[in-house]
Amino acid sequence: MFIRASRSRGRTYLRLVEGYRDEHGRTRQRQIAQLGRADQLTEDKVRSLIRGLRRHTGMPEVDPEAVGFDPARSLGPTWLLTELWRELGFEHQLRQLFRSSYREFDLEAVIRVLVFNRLCDPQSKLGVLRWLERVHMPGVATAGLHHEQLLRAMDALIGQREALERTTTSLLRPLLDQELAVVFYDITTVAIHGEHHVHGDLRQLGRSKDTHGIHRQFALGVIQTAEGLPVAHEVFEGNVAETKTLAPMITRLLERFRLQRVVVVADRGLLSLDNVDTLEALGREQGLAVDYILAVPGRRYGEFAEVMERLHPALAKQTEGSGEEAVTETTWAGRRLVVAHNPERAAEQGANRRRRIERVDELGQRLARRLDNQDAGKAGRGRRSSDRSAYQRFHKAVIEQRLSGIIKADLSAPRFHYDIDDEAWAAAERLDGKLLLVTSLSEREASEIVARYRALADIERGFRALKSSLDIAPVHHRLPDRIRAHALICFLALVLYRVLRMRLHASDTGYGSVERAFEALETVQWHRAEINGEALTGVSVSPEQRQLFKDLEVRPPSRTHIA
Repeated sequence: MFIRASRSRGRTYLRLVEGYRDEHGRTRQRQIAQLGRADQLTEDKVRSLIRGLRRHTGMPEVDPEAVGFDPARSLGPTWLLTELWRELGFEHQLRQLFRSSYREFDLEAVIRVLVFNRLCDPQSKLGVLRWLERVHMPGVATAGLHHEQLLRAMDALIGQREALERTTTSLLRPLLDQELAVVFYDITTVAIHGEHHVHGDLRQLGRSKDTHGIHRQFALGVIQTAEGLPVAHEVFEGNVAETKTLAPMITRLLERFRLQRVVVVADRGLLSLDNVDTLEALGREQGLAVDYILAVPGRRYGEFAEVMERLHPALAKQTEGSGEEAVTETTWAGRRLVVAHNPERAAEQGANRRRRIERVDELGQRLARRLDNQDAGKAGRGRRSSDRSAYQRFHKAVIEQRLSGIIKADLSAPRFHYDIDDEAWAAAERLDGKLLLVTSLSEREASEIVARYRALADIERGFRALKSSLDIAPVHHRLPDRIRAHALICFLALVLYRVLRMRLHASDTGYGSVERAFEALETVQWHRAEINGEALTGVSVSPEQRQLFKDLEVRPPSRTHIA
């Protein structure tokens, strides 16, 4: 039945109409009751009619005082992550890992809460509890969850670290290059709070890769595949030398995968002849080919000055007029050296260096004029200068501008003077725009070697995600195993992040990042109301949000799906 309106002599009349089928199966309609003029049906009359219908049909009346609403909770990002977590198999595998341990709380669910929090709203462990007050976690009973349970979950997690990482690799295997022939390795530093020392302390003073200053920190190494999926990680002491971390990580990789060949692509800080020798020795021990593409760090470019003097003219001639990158190769220490020259980058670096030299030279001339005027008896403004103070000020400027290899001041000379080494300047310009790669790959084209290394730039976004989106730092834990557990939680979050990023790029949704997708889904909300003692739940989701879920290969939430 339904209400039908009709117009007569400028007035609207309402009728109660019923639909039915006649003896021939055709749809017909008939009037049940005439309700009168619409303008004469007051609110009281309508309410009275509704109450009468409820009374005679046995439907309970709604008491306005018995209607209550809980605050709405965000559902979109946690629903997306829950579906992905289950699809990848983490829920089942974690329950299998911890099935033999008795606990009064759901360990897998608590670990899931910790991992999802790193992606949605990174907080301290106490902050996680505040975050849970604003979101709905499907399938997780968050009432009564307390800080001690979060810490106990971390302790249990680190006890199964090796098994969990192997499980993660097996779960991701369908998404990986089945041969896993190329892996990317990099290491970063993570700032940490705390002053007291504990046994086996990972928190050591070291040079930060973020600020380049000295901080208390730990180091985190991560191996990622060519697709950008993390497959292994390790926590090191904060003062570890980068070159000492590569071999143990590759050893772990070889233990986990049955490989015929592996190509290690690593950034500039990891180049050392010891590393190269170790990688080659690992290959011999394991009976497989372990190849590498290692970038030469900028601080070591001086060792290649003679090589660049020989190669630069030909590279410059190749790029002249076209502005396109040129690639060539030679040998260094008995190994293949691939050199790429980017003329646009070279021009930028050269112009920047020239500006810095001109600024320092201008300062030097100003200091020299002041000293000459003083010697000639011409008083200047301010305190009287000395050759020693001029040297100190000039030397500080040279160091700040990183020009000590080009601008030379003799601090032991009695009078202030300096020289600009034109040969050193020319040698520096020959290195501008260069990328130097040491590799054992002999059958690959030089341009392919460069392309393989440049793919590391996308992989490095994983580290940026760790520090920005996942807020791995600063860390407030002091016990080594708690620090390792924190890193493992961030590692699992990074796995989910990279899988979502792969799906975003494959579907061309228009959302450039996982963060933007989360922002779009933030307003998908879970609602709970209580009417006459009966609890009702619901979900608000727009058509655009439903489409985004589908683009990410996840079913959209509905009231029947939510637990």
